[in-house]
Amino acid sequence: MARGLSTDELSTIRDGLAAGRKPRVQFTETAGQIAGQIGQVVALEDPAADEWVVVRFGKDELPFSPADLRVAPRGAAAKKAPAPPPPPPPAPTPEFVIDKPIEKPPAAAPAPRKSGEVMEAAPPPAPRKASRPAKSKPGPALTVTLGYGEGEWTVSASQGSKVLAKPYVVRPAEALRMVSLVDVPGVQEAVEQILAAERSEAEQQAQRLRAELAEVEARLAELGEAGGKG
Repeated sequence: MARGLSTDELSTIRDGLAAGRKPRVQFTETAGQIAGQIGQVVALEDPAADEWVVVRFGKDELPFSPADLRVAPRGAAAKKAPAPPPPPPPAPTPEFVIDKPIEKPPAAAPAPRKSGEVMEAAPPPAPRKASRPAKSKPGPALTVTLGYGEGEWTVSASQGSKVLAKPYVVRPAEALRMVSLVDVPGVQEAVEQILAAERSEAEQQAQRLRAELAEVEARLAELGEAGGKG
């Protein structure tokens, strides 16, 4: 039974993609007619799907199951996709001969058949296994990113390598509302902690400003009294 990609091998492939490489894999017997061929992994999609390892084979990029693939052996060269098999030749029609002389071709002819001998029809060749049907190329994934840095919340969006929206600043309340739509444990708590730290820092800054303002007002009051005495 063919062994597919293991969890560790898939993790290694994911690291290679993140580093900009395209790991080479070989199709197993479960892939059908293309078994033994070499391809390159270009993306890993949602593992919840049956076929989520996107492989470039020839000019196509198609998703396959991990069971259809194995790590390519060292030195294995990529092969072109096999051409579709030719249609089987038509079966010859049986010929019934009674006292019919056989015309000899220019080359050596087979021995003449006996009178009344029936020529048996050759059996048609067995049909070949159909090649794996081509699948439509999946579209690039859409990614929306909410980020925080240097006291500002930003949102950006991209589809594959195309940037749809560069990072732009959003208010903390909008960031908290976006996170509340995502039911992921720990994410909303982390955002609330960041907002609480920002709120505490803002309150401390406000207290410092109030103290400075009080000092300025007291100084003005002293100057006013000094001017009145003069």
